Amino acid sequence: MTDTLTTDLARATAGETVRAIADREISALEATDAAIARIEARDGAINAVVVRDFDRAREAARAADAAIARGERGPLLGVPMTVKEANWVAGLRTTWGMEHWSDWKAPVDGVGIARLKAAGAIILGKTNVPPMLADFQSDNPVYGRTNNPWDLTRTPGGSSGGGGAALAAGMVPLEFGSDIGGSIRIPAGFCGAYGHKPSYGVVPLRGHTPPGLDGVDVPVAVVGPMARTAADLDLALGVLAGPDDSEAVGYSLAFPPPRHGRLADYRVLILDHHPLAAADDEIREALDALGDRLEDLGARIDRHTDLLPDLADAHEVYGAILNTALTMGQPGARPPNAHEWMTLLTRQLFIRRQWARLFKGFDVVLAPSLGTLAFPHDPSPDMGARTLLLNGEKTPYFNQIAWSGVATLGHLPATAAPVGLSKAGLPIGIQIIGPYLEDRTTIAFAGLLEREFGGFVAPPGY
Repeated sequence: MTDTLTTDLARATAGETVRAIADREISALEATDAAIARIEARDGAINAVVVRDFDRAREAARAADAAIARGERGPLLGVPMTVKEANWVAGLRTTWGMEHWSDWKAPVDGVGIARLKAAGAIILGKTNVPPMLADFQSDNPVYGRTNNPWDLTRTPGGSSGGGGAALAAGMVPLEFGSDIGGSIRIPAGFCGAYGHKPSYGVVPLRGHTPPGLDGVDVPVAVVGPMARTAADLDLALGVLAGPDDSEAVGYSLAFPPPRHGRLADYRVLILDHHPLAAADDEIREALDALGDRLEDLGARIDRHTDLLPDLADAHEVYGAILNTALTMGQPGARPPNAHEWMTLLTRQLFIRRQWARLFKGFDVVLAPSLGTLAFPHDPSPDMGARTLLLNGEKTPYFNQIAWSGVATLGHLPATAAPVGLSKAGLPIGIQIIGPYLEDRTTIAFAGLLEREFGGFVAPPGY
């Protein structure tokens, strides 16, 4: 393989890689070897790909090439990619960043992993996370700290931070992450990549649980793709989405098409203030400027509406559901009783109905992925005492999760997309929130922004 081809592969999207392999321009093994070489060359200072499975990846690539030779095709056939450490991959270490699980290996593939493999994806390894996936950073006692390729002194985000860093540094074109509190959207925003939090329930969660555990899904948790283009999000979502086996006997999933094919036809709500979470002025200015550009193209832009749910009330519900899920089984935790839990779910339902009414008059809502840019590493163990510096003022660290909860509580799809760089040269990301089950609308809108205004930009040196 030539040096020129290696450089092309470093920038190629998942879709471009599939086409190149199908057209015999390259082999799956060449694409895999090139990705392995990039990981080995680039990951030392970043520490993103913390579980490596290169031998089995090469075996899978050879099998993909044999399938191509037989005339077979697949939506991801031959594409090398990584997956979040929390996902079960048969035979691979799965710790969730916890020392007491440091030797546990998954006995089977999770549903998402199995679907990616069946579509032809080559799993190179797993990317770093915080302990129990519960931080805006990706640092744990098992694998250490992941650094942001844009600035190694800053976090790439969490909890899918290793995936965001691997994408930004050009190691892989595709990643499989998860999101309960912004864990796809925050790393995408901090690293200048794309990520999609699917509508709740459209991608099965089975096989994305702590070691050895199984049970009901957390009613706000999802798994979904991360990439360097919106088109690759759509490609991967088409592979991942659909009911689990037990439900698939009775029904299938069919996403409606995007609401519009032109930015000019979209009805857009700009949401740049939250009553419980600040936002950096540069992020708000970027959102405002984007709204102006969209308006110049003919889109309808609103910055206020009475249809918006009460965000403070919604965050109270979201926080209670999230806290119940995250503290389950912990000594001293006080879970809600059955009546309190049902009341929370009823309040969530009413908020979801409010969103449904809003999306009769709007197509998408644009908001910060998080109210801060990628921030310097903060290793202090007392996360409750941490603060973030926003617009010159200290703000409580976890207040920022309110931005994530806007879409999460409503079970809404949200696509993270880059919209430029800050004055300090850090990525600025937004989330594009859409109607329940209209995932293709938010992804398509991200793609239209990408085409009109530009998208992923590699960090200097990568």
